[in-house]
Amino acid sequence: MLPLLTRIDHVGIACRDLNKAMEHYQATFGLKVVSVETNEPRGARSHAGRRRVCAGTGLRPVARAARTDTPVGKFLARRGEGFTTSGTASPTSRALSALGATGIRLLDERPRHGSMGAAIAFLHPADLAAF
Repeated sequence: MLPLLTRIDHVGIACRDLNKAMEHYQATFGLKVVSVETNEPRGARSHAGRRRVCAGTGLRPVARAARTDTPVGKFLARRGEGFTTSGTASPTSRALSALGATGIRLLDERPRHGSMGAAIAFLHPADLAAF
């Protein structure tokens, strides 16, 4: 069987004050900001922090809504600040097809461009809820 989840790559956290949030994560986890990006299509601005974790590198992008009509803006309006997404090692079309075959709904059927040049794909969150 194809290994579908090989490592955690990043987590996303929605916040209203990006600078305040990054100051908190830098002080708490010793992160160093390595990227600041604006993703116009998703309407979000993000800072990515990096900290060496065991044998790999852990990334913690923190995103805030640039507009209220975006996925992050809607998340903030509905749920407030907090954890929004997590990502595993770069997804492949083959891994996504295998996930789709298990019944998990794919929001992306093939990887697309994400923060810091990463390949990303989204799965329907309701299909990943605790059982």
